Amino acid sequence: MRPFGSGGLRMGRRAYRVAVQEAREGTHSGGCTCGDCPHGAREGHRRAVAAFLAKRDELAAGQGLPAAVAHSAGASRQWVSDELTQSARDMADRGRAEGDAWLAGLWPRTVGVVWGGCALLLIVQALTAIGAGWTTARTAGLLAAVVVGGLLTGAAYAHRAAGGVLAPVVGEDNRLSTSRAVAACWVLVVVYAVLVLAGELAGTSGHRERDALISGLELARGAGVVTVLAVVCGVAVLVRRVVGLRVLGQRLQKVRADRPRAADLLTDDSGRGTFADIQYVLISAVALVFVAVRLARRPGQLPDLPWGLALLVLVSAAAYLAAKYAEGGRPVILSVVRSREAGDLDAPIRTGDDIEIRGAGFVPPGAATADRLARMVVRIGPVHVHVPLVPVRGGFTNPTDSALTVPVPVDVEPGRVDVQVVTAAGVETNRCAIDVAD
Repeated sequence: MRPFGSGGLRMGRRAYRVAVQEAREGTHSGGCTCGDCPHGAREGHRRAVAAFLAKRDELAAGQGLPAAVAHSAGASRQWVSDELTQSARDMADRGRAEGDAWLAGLWPRTVGVVWGGCALLLIVQALTAIGAGWTTARTAGLLAAVVVGGLLTGAAYAHRAAGGVLAPVVGEDNRLSTSRAVAACWVLVVVYAVLVLAGELAGTSGHRERDALISGLELARGAGVVTVLAVVCGVAVLVRRVVGLRVLGQRLQKVRADRPRAADLLTDDSGRGTFADIQYVLISAVALVFVAVRLARRPGQLPDLPWGLALLVLVSAAAYLAAKYAEGGRPVILSVVRSREAGDLDAPIRTGDDIEIRGAGFVPPGAATADRLARMVVRIGPVHVHVPLVPVRGGFTNPTDSALTVPVPVDVEPGRVDVQVVTAAGVETNRCAIDVAD
């Protein structure tokens, strides 16, 4: 870190205070930044992020250091880490406020999408009825859509603070669950198909027509759909159980997201696309489109999903479930060495020295933000050492997923001590013994 003049220091700190003050104040017009309305929460988070990025790049360039700590590399590093941690916490608070406001304001939009789908169905029914005429099946389809829309609207209102219609498919980590979303789509399609049959049965007076509609519910006709429905619902329940047990057993690291996003259906917690999720969503979507077409062509019976297509969905579900079993793993320390600066002599580890911990899995997926990196702790004997944040323009050099550097505090007694890392998800690594010299 390079010290600089007191004038530059005052200007840098003044700009930082102004940015943070703007992120904490505001009114309900124009640039509102309070957390009482969705726009204010979003604008407040945007400004807090801008203030943090400006502060990080400023400190990475060696600017903004007080003269009292500029002469000491260890003191300046700790001061920089504390400043960034405080700014990151403010940014994280704003992010959580934005996420809560976004969820609270989501339910009217989900209801709008539901009834927009009903209106689209009405338009399609009216266009396809030209020349062919209006039938009982069309009326039953519209009535079934209204019933499903009403049920979804009631559910959205009951869960209006948790995302409306999306509340049942949001996982405990505040991300959209792929398994629950796929299962929910299959449930809605099957419920709609049964309601259509019920509507046709209510509007039919002839005994022969009624018998034909009742026979349309026989298992021989809907065996493929029923099998797929049972499997995808079972996968949703089993995935929740597997993930919960692996998190409690510290074999999987989970970090809560600020809010659910549509991309969660196709990505992992870190935002990278995953093959298992993508193939499960795509194959299920193709099968659902086929089921919808079959229902439109033959509304008098359950959609007869061919066994070839049903088997394809089952294989896709099995691959997705297997990927969930294989996902994650505990963080591990492979080695601990003394960190050596250029020009230093080789020597044993002593108190006050920096040690470099090498391993894997130190940064859980989704925990690469500054506020979560600052929660990492290294246990050296009985002493807990918070991992310092070392900024560079555009990111951080410490900590990383495979290595982190911490100082050995003077409170550590000389001798053989154990080193252990506690990640932002609260998972502990294995212990690695080092010798601390006098």
